[in-house]
Amino acid sequence: MSKGIYTWRNVMKAVCFFMVCICCISCGKTDNSFVPDIPVNFQSPLTDPRLSNLTVAGGAVVINGYGVSGIIIYHSPNGNYLAYDRCSSYQPEKRCAVNLDNPTFTVTDPCSGAKFSLSDGSPVKAPATKSLKMYTVSVNFNEIFVSN
Repeated sequence: MSKGIYTWRNVMKAVCFFMVCICCISCGKTDNSFVPDIPVNFQSPLTDPRLSNLTVAGGAVVINGYGVSGIIIYHSPNGNYLAYDRCSSYQPEKRCAVNLDNPTFTVTDPCSGAKFSLSDGSPVKAPATKSLKMYTVSVNFNEIFVSN
């Protein structure tokens, strides 16, 4: 009979240990290390005066009111258009908006000093380690569309 009690106690200890592990894991903080997904649906003719800097390769513009902290549209030297959320990927919970540098090959997070390349959104200066959030860009009939 005592052998059954020890087995039962071992089973109960294992179950209690498992329950404590589950509680500890599920009570952790939420992961704030990513820029939140907010619907983006920007559309404008390329002749819009706000987009005048996009007429030349290497030009970039800031459009506020979209995404987390606004968007940056970049006309790359190879002729493609790229768009990023202005929210820095370094501590995105702070919602710090990156600023265009001059020349417009990079942007800088004024809160941390991190820099990002506009050619692909990748970090080029610490402390950032993740790329900027990128959006889909298409151009049809002289009209630009930015979405996610």
